[in-house]
Amino acid sequence: MTTPEWLKPGIYGALLGAAFVGIVGFSWGGWVTGSNAEKMASEMAEDRVIAALVPFCLDMSRTDVERTAKLETIREATSFRRRDAVMDSGWATMPGSEGPNRELAQACIEGLDLDAS
Repeated sequence: MTTPEWLKPGIYGALLGAAFVGIVGFSWGGWVTGSNAEKMASEMAEDRVIAALVPFCLDMSRTDVERTAKLETIREATSFRRRDAVMDSGWATMPGSEGPNRELAQACIEGLDLDAS
């Protein structure tokens, strides 16, 4: 089948326009693929869950009978070892979970305000 000569510029324009819209949409328009959207949603949900569990971690630290000793151990730890110290204290372990959560431990450190008097 032959394409009429007057139709070719319209076809080329439509193809170039579609390519342009796709490039602009994905780079500046905020368009994302389905897998990228799922990844972003999963990360956002995990961040929200951690934020919701921080009060639980802080409450566990307040009610712990060995609070002062554990806080002193956490304060003495270097800044990059504090998360491990919180995880060892048990404050970042949720009931029913197998072990402590690293992200929760980091968020709990920020909530503990360790540098305050």
